[in-house]
Amino acid sequence: MFKGFSSPEKIQAFLDQIPYSIDHFYRCPERVVRDKKAHCFDGAIFAAAALRNSGYRPLLMQLRAVRDDDHILALFKYNNYWGAIGKSNCAGLRFREPIFRTLRELALSYFEFYFNTKSEKTLRAYSGTLNLSIFDKINWIHDDAAMELIAKKIDKIRHYPILTLSMVRNLIMVDKRTYAAGMLGADERGLYQA
Repeated sequence: MFKGFSSPEKIQAFLDQIPYSIDHFYRCPERVVRDKKAHCFDGAIFAAAALRNSGYRPLLMQLRAVRDDDHILALFKYNNYWGAIGKSNCAGLRFREPIFRTLRELALSYFEFYFNTKSEKTLRAYSGTLNLSIFDKINWIHDDAAMELIAKKIDKIRHYPILTLSMVRNLIMVDKRTYAAGMLGADERGLYQA
């Protein structure tokens, strides 16, 4: 099932070439390959499974937002630096090179690109890592039913704020060029309506 997904870059390339799913249900990695579509949750779970097949730990991180959708990323480490793989309806919320020393640095790299349809910057927190190995007994790679349990678990793990209240009050709106770039190729039906 994971033939051809031998590196983080190849996994991201697959996610970039399949359509963004606007479906309101989760797909396990096997179904992502079969249906050739995914939203951010499905894409991150698929990427974590493919990374595991290449020798990485199957790790996830959640980015938490206000007046916007949360976002899930598959994480990997190379030479002790964090990188990420993501499926997103927005251009700036996908792959990150493994150049980040901490999860906070990685999360902050998404800040300027994380905005809603009203041009508000919406990223507020990031989670610790969730190792999907704890779900091996429920066959998470092949069973759609396991996805709901994973979603509930990542919502419950500790999240770390990235902004103070003073910072939030002083945020400016996203400029028109950044907004246009971030929405390039987006399926409007899948965007959070702020």
